[in-house]
Amino acid sequence: MLKILKLKQLTFVVPNRVGLLSEVTTFLANGKINIEALCAYGRGPEGVFMIVTDNNAKAKKILTQMGAEVKVEEIIAVELPNKPGQLQRVAKKVSEADVDINYVYGSPTRGKMTVVFKTADDRKILKALKK
Repeated sequence: MLKILKLKQLTFVVPNRVGLLSEVTTFLANGKINIEALCAYGRGPEGVFMIVTDNNAKAKKILTQMGAEVKVEEIIAVELPNKPGQLQRVAKKVSEADVDINYVYGSPTRGKMTVVFKTADDRKILKALKK
């Protein structure tokens, strides 16, 4: 059985530099913020972050103090067994529902995997995944 959650993530772009991940995570750790999902990458001169935390309001305040312009976006998180074919089943349902996926990122743990979807139509993906 899939566990499907409608959550919010923080998205921000800051100047890319060596040590940026350490800097961001230090600020959040000092604020006692737990990161529940993370996607971060360098895009030329920019560092791009998408973060789900246990306290997005507090995290947003901390990141803003760092100089980041933080956006709050709705996402769909799906917990599924970490076994071959499980993500394919989810992807197929999304495809059959004709939902455009803007991006997806995931984080496997022992026995489970959490996959975050940003889509063009969250209502449609929720309906498709609950079938």
